[in-house]
Formats: sequence, structure tokens, C-alpha cells
Amino acid sequence: MGKNETIKVALVGNPNTGKTSLFNQLTGLNQKVGNYPGITVEKKTGISKLDKNTSATIVDLPGTYSINPNTLDENIVLRTLLDKNHVDYPDVIVVVADIENIKRNLLLFSQIKDLQIPTILAINMSDQLAKKGISIDIEILKEDLKTKVILISARKNIGIDSLKKAILNCNYLNTKPLAVISNRIDADFFRKIKEKFPDQHLYQSWLNITQAENLNILKGDEKKAVQEFRKDGEKLKALQHKETILRYKQINDILKKNYKRDISKGTDLRSKLDKILIHKFYGYIIFGLILFVIFQSVFDLATVPMDFIDEAFAKLSNWTKGVMPHGKFTDLITEGVIPGIGGIVIFIPQIAILFLFVAILEETGYMSRVVFLMDKIMRKYGMSGKSVVPLISGTACAIPAIMAARNINGWKERLITILVTPFTTCSARLPVYAIIIALIIPQKRFLGIFSLQGLTLLTLYFIGFASALFSGYLLHKFLKVKSSSFFVIEMPNYKLPSLKNTLITVLEKTKEFVFGAGKIILAISIILWFLASNGPNDFKNAEEILKSESVNQNIDSDEYKQQLASYKLEHSYIGIMGKSIEPIIKPLGYDWKIGIALISSFAAREVFVGTLATIYSVGSNDENNTTIKQRMAAEINPETGGKQFNFPSGMSLLVFYAFAMQCMGTLAIVKRETNSWKWPLLQLFGMGILAYITAFITYTVLS
Repeated sequence: MGKNETIKVALVGNPNTGKTSLFNQLTGLNQKVGNYPGITVEKKTGISKLDKNTSATIVDLPGTYSINPNTLDENIVLRTLLDKNHVDYPDVIVVVADIENIKRNLLLFSQIKDLQIPTILAINMSDQLAKKGISIDIEILKEDLKTKVILISARKNIGIDSLKKAILNCNYLNTKPLAVISNRIDADFFRKIKEKFPDQHLYQSWLNITQAENLNILKGDEKKAVQEFRKDGEKLKALQHKETILRYKQINDILKKNYKRDISKGTDLRSKLDKILIHKFYGYIIFGLILFVIFQSVFDLATVPMDFIDEAFAKLSNWTKGVMPHGKFTDLITEGVIPGIGGIVIFIPQIAILFLFVAILEETGYMSRVVFLMDKIMRKYGMSGKSVVPLISGTACAIPAIMAARNINGWKERLITILVTPFTTCSARLPVYAIIIALIIPQKRFLGIFSLQGLTLLTLYFIGFASALFSGYLLHKFLKVKSSSFFVIEMPNYKLPSLKNTLITVLEKTKEFVFGAGKIILAISIILWFLASNGPNDFKNAEEILKSESVNQNIDSDEYKQQLASYKLEHSYIGIMGKSIEPIIKPLGYDWKIGIALISSFAAREVFVGTLATIYSVGSNDENNTTIKQRMAAEINPETGGKQFNFPSGMSLLVFYAFAMQCMGTLAIVKRETNSWKWPLLQLFGMGILAYITAFITYTVLS
């Protein structure tokens, strides 16, 4: 550099890499804050003295994970680096990376390096290398990345002088691109790009094509040429996806040679915890124990509030019947609406407890460890460690869980995850499990500590997860889908969960579940009540028919009313529907009333309990404050004279719901995510047949 020269430097990096700390170290008090022209995005610039003759103007660009912008902040980064007429167009770029998340950080570095602007990689937090058990060969890394690599610690002012020296000598930096994307993605397509834009670097032209709508920096012929390439939007998206995969493959190959992390050698608190929590043996035991505590708590902590809610709705229904005038509207409220809504509200305590534990696991940073821990196992079943997130999220609801599979990079792994996620036990199954378990499993404890009901619930969750893995294995073997994948995950620091964030998460997810399901349940409850309260001639003439068929004319008045209510229900429209499918479901241990619940629960699994609550309310003349659980427990099988919900039929129902799809919303979201009816129909019939066969075997063996 000549006398009194100024070098323009752009600081670029992912959020939370210490970029701002480095900016402060380089500029000290010689900085100012403003806004980029015409927008509210903050612009930070400063002056750094490199030697007695040379200064650097440092621009701290907004944090970004990729050079492909999704936000206004990220647009600023790309526009600054592509537009040579931009006031902040740099002479040299310093990419700041975090020593712990270097894989993710190098994606951004590799994109910027291909712009062929002099680039330096500054790896921050070098003082933590030993504590975190990390070793890195800088010389090999420099050679592989084709640039200057500096280890720094922005907080402790380590390596800052070496960085300034590298900036000072930026003219000598290697500007060759890191990745030759053209030949490995689509050689013919990129050859055409080069022909159209002969005066530009290839990667710059590629970014102009894919990001032109975000930048608005092209003019005249360039703009027309870009618009021609942009006509096939689906092809561009596919090529971008392929580019990202190739970049991560290259990054993985580079880091295998010169970056190692041995958790056993780490000495900080995080490393000590990681030694235990993601240990190849103890890690799985700890994860299993955490799941056990969660499912024990779902029953033990929720029993009292659930009983209170159950009794409250029974009393509300009875009280409403007493104060409102006799008539159809009163019957609708007391036999349709109140029992139907009560059938979902009763499970709020259990659902809230489940969401609470999941939120805590996410807030503490443990969930990322579970993803890392499970990656090797999941690979064997055609999925990746990232598949654990949808599978665990599926314990809340399969719909957002399937959407979360978008973060899985390989299409085959993503498709398999989408197809098997409905096997995991979602919160919609929880009401079914909870009521059936309460009816057939005694409230006893194993070894005086473990609740039998909690162990049963844990077993059902385990069956669901095991089914997902086994199905994934079969799909991996037989599904002929070409795909390649990579696994990169950020390990966040451990932290105490925020009470506010956790409570908001629990409240929002519980509210979403209750109100989302409540709309369906309310509508179905009203429809069911109408179908159960009306019917053809046998229903309308029920009283006359029953009296003429009665052998004992001195039948007790209450008993007669009970028989009348049951007869009318059986000959109502809904009774006829149930009777029509009874031959199909009878081998499973179900009667026509349960058949009605199975049909209605296809709208949403949790409707099963509300449906039975409505049916038993309509078909009963009981004036007492009987609860949903009491009515189901009192239901008699007319053929055997025993309880309808006994151990064989109850276990058959549990197994049926463990495997059956039974959810229109999930089918719809699978169709949207796969853009085909082929896969949701495969789920519907495949899981339905499996559910029927396993329920039949269960009932036959236990009877």
C-alpha cells in the first residue's frame, strides 16, 4: 500500500459469531452508527489503524447464515458484495466464524470466497479450543480454503494484530473460487450463463440470476438476460438446493482432515455436561430416563385436575338440564355440546404437562444433543439425526412435525421422515390413551414407585417410536428415490430455561390444540347429537314398539326409561351407521357405538372420547352426575353380559390407535409437502391395515 492509503473492509458472519466484538476491537471509539440509505437497517462503520501509513474503513454488515437472502438485513449483505458501485463495496472481506459451529459458518465463507473478492477467515473464540476439546490444523485449513486463516479471540484481544497484518496484505490473497459449482451441478446450464455474462465472475452471474428480484441492481441487456434464465423457477430452486448440498459435502471433506473435537478432553461446563449427555452409552440411558419421567408425570400430576374437570362438566350438564326448559335445544346443550367439549377440556392438564417438558428440553439446549445423539441410529433407518426433531415434535402434533421435516436436506430422508412421523404418539392420541388406560389399567404401582398407568403410556409411546423406525427401515430398503444428504447441526450452549418463554410456549400450544380441536369437536358433537336424536320409523315409534315387545308390563319406570333411551339410540341414524360397520369391527372387540367413534375420529383422533361422551349422554336416562369415565366403565356388552371396555377390548383399542392414521389434517399436510396424493394414500391404507391386523391379534390373544 502507498502512503496514507485506506482499505475498505467488510465484516461478514453468521449471527452470534462475535462479529460485533471483533468490530469493536478493530475500531475502538472510532466508529459511528447510521442507517443504510432509504431503509431502517442499522449501518455500523469505523476506522482501524493498520500501520502508520494505512487505515481501514470497517463496515459491520448485518449477520446472515447464507448469501442467499431471506430478510432485508441479508439483502444488504448481498447487495454490498455484488454491486461494485456500492459505497461500501470492499477491497477485502473478513468472514468471522465461531470455533464451535465452524461447519455451518463455512457455508457462508465458501459462497463469499466464490465471489473472487480477497477474503480472510477469522476463527473466533480461539481461547476456548482446549476447554472445548477442539484441535485444528491451521496450515492445512489455509491450503484447502485457499485463503488466509487467522485464529482470534475478539473478547481477549488475541490474534487481532495478525488479522490487521493480513488485511494490510490483502492484495496478495488468493482469489480463486473455492467450489467449482458449474461442472458438478449442470455444466451445460452454467456454460450458457458464462456465454451471456462473459465479463462477470460465474458465481456473481449465478447470484444475479437467482437473487435479482431482491437486489434491483441490473440494467438493460443484463436484466433481460437474467429474466430469460429465471423463466424456469423450479429448475433454479433445484440447482440452488444441489449447490448447497455440494458445498456442505466439500466442507465436511475439508474439516475431516484438519478439525477434530474430542468431547472427552473438554474442560468447560458445557463440555463436561456433553461428556455425559451425549455419551455413546450413558446418553441413551439418560434420554430414556427423561422420557420415563415425562410420561409418569403426565399421569401422576394430572390426575387431580382431570378428575375435577370431569366432575365439573358432569355437574354442569345436569345443572343445565335442571334450569333450562325441556326441549330439543336443552337436549342439544346437555347431551351434545357440553359432553363433547368436556371430552377435550378434560385432557388439558396432561397436554399442558407434555408441552411443558418438551419446551424445557428445547429451552435448555438439550434437544439439539438428542438430535446429535440419535443421528447414527437414525441413519440405519433411512433418516438423519434431524429426523428426531419431527419425530419428537410429533408427540405434540403430526402436522407441524411434518412441516419441520423441511430442515432435512436429503429428499429421501425427508420423505421417509414425513411418512413415518404419524406413527409417533401425538397429543390427539393422548385423550384416547388416557381414558382407556384409566378404564382397564388399575391405579397400582410397580415396586411401590412406578405407576402401572404411566408405564402403559410410556410403552405406547415406545411402540409408536419403534414403529416409525421399523417403517423407516423398510422404506429405506424398498423406496427407490435418488437422494444425497449431509448432517450439520449447531450445538447451542446450555442455559436455564426462561420461565416466560416456557410458559408462553405451553400456553400457545395448549390453546392451539384446544381451540383447533374444539372447533371440530363442537361441530361433530352437534352433528352426532342430531343423528343420535333422530331416526326413521322405528325411532319415532320406539315407545309403542318397546311396550308391545315388553313381556313384563310392570317394568320399573326408571329401567323402562333406560331401555327406551337405548332402543332409540340403536335405531337412530347414527345407530344405523354404527350397526352397518359392526360386522367389520366386531372381531376387534368393538360394538356399534365404538364404531361410530372410530368413524367420527377420522376428522381428529381426540374426537373419539367426545363422540362416546355424546353417544352415552344421548343413550342414557341417568339423572345423576355421572362422568364420561363412569359412563364408559358402566357400558355393558349385551352378548357377554360383561363390561364393554374390558382388558382385551381396551388393549385392542389402544393398539388400533397406536397405528391408525385417523387424521384428515395430517393427510392434507402430507399431500402438500410431497405434492402428490400417492404418499398420503399409502399412509392411510398402510397404517389402517396394520392397525386392524394388530388390533385383531391383540384382542384374539387376550380374550
